[in-house]
Amino acid sequence: MDLTYSAADERFREEVRDWLETHLTGDFAGLRGLGGPGREHEAFEERLAWDRHLGAHGWTCLGWPAEHGGRDLDLLRQIVFHEEYARANAPARVNHLGEELLGPTLIALGTEEQKTRFLPAIAAVEELWCQGYSEPGAGSDLASVSTRARLEGDEWVVDGQKTWTSLAQYADWCFVVARTVPGSKRHAGLSYLLVPMRRKGVVIRPILQLTGTSDFNEVYFDGARTEASLVVGEPGDGWKVAMATLGFERGISTIGQQAAFARELEAITGLARRNGTIDDPLIQDRIAHARMGLDLLRLHALRTLAGRGPESQGPAQASVSKLVWATWHRSLGELAMQVAGAGSLLVEGAPYELDEFQRLFLYTRADTIYGGSNEIQRNILAERVLGLPREARP
Repeated sequence: MDLTYSAADERFREEVRDWLETHLTGDFAGLRGLGGPGREHEAFEERLAWDRHLGAHGWTCLGWPAEHGGRDLDLLRQIVFHEEYARANAPARVNHLGEELLGPTLIALGTEEQKTRFLPAIAAVEELWCQGYSEPGAGSDLASVSTRARLEGDEWVVDGQKTWTSLAQYADWCFVVARTVPGSKRHAGLSYLLVPMRRKGVVIRPILQLTGTSDFNEVYFDGARTEASLVVGEPGDGWKVAMATLGFERGISTIGQQAAFARELEAITGLARRNGTIDDPLIQDRIAHARMGLDLLRLHALRTLAGRGPESQGPAQASVSKLVWATWHRSLGELAMQVAGAGSLLVEGAPYELDEFQRLFLYTRADTIYGGSNEIQRNILAERVLGLPREARP
């Protein structure tokens, strides 16, 4: 695939840039730079209004087919949008889980009724979603889930606990991996259910993070009910559907993620210039190394998205992508502390006010854990790609 921007692509870039400059004004002007990992609490309702404004003007679900409410844009146009969105320092989106994960999953594997019911509301940002995968005893090892669901008449009844559930406190719906075949183990007997969050039988408890904020939550299902038709794929075939969703998670949105990384690196470099640490050869080397690593992240993402190279096939794609960006970003947080120096050990104010670099350092400690830990990703590559002996399991 030719990844060179054409004249038409550049005209589209100007369209995106002009639209953002025109619309990130008035009530929306103060949202620039707000939200994102560790800061999802910032102006959430206002950012939700912004997301709905994007949807009303056709700037959500850019890669979805037009028949499902998208714009059917090719890869390069989607990349252009994410680049310009990041360049404008536009606020972090609140609809990622619906737009980038569940929506594509339903388009690929959902029934026509499910598509008709949910896709328009996702595109218009009228309903928000969260992801019910991880559990206290099944984090990176998703096949160990113990949340159960049984079919009673025309409803699924769900019992169990999910944890590290991003944005559950704001979500209207959750896509839940639950065990629906009694006595089944590991990958067999799982189903992928769509469960409403604002009903009896669902309890949400925020988790206090090192950053002092609560992006993640514990979610308890105690007899929670959802319609029998709201299973994606066949009952018992949930593992395949869950893996499809994870594949979409490593999709085009990674380009926007990397644009945000670039802003963080520029901020660290600016701090180094202001406090003089830029003159330290070791700091210079680490900043240069970070810049090269960011370039490699981008090239890897583009190659993977374009479907080129061995890493774009099979389980290697998601695992390699997660390994490289998570490890790089954790190192960036460490670099921020090194540049900030001893002052980084003191909070900005009482009782626990952090600056942007402290927040970056603390939050990135989790990057190599959530979404599949580095250890699990290496096991996947070793066992499924390199064919090495499987790790002993109880």
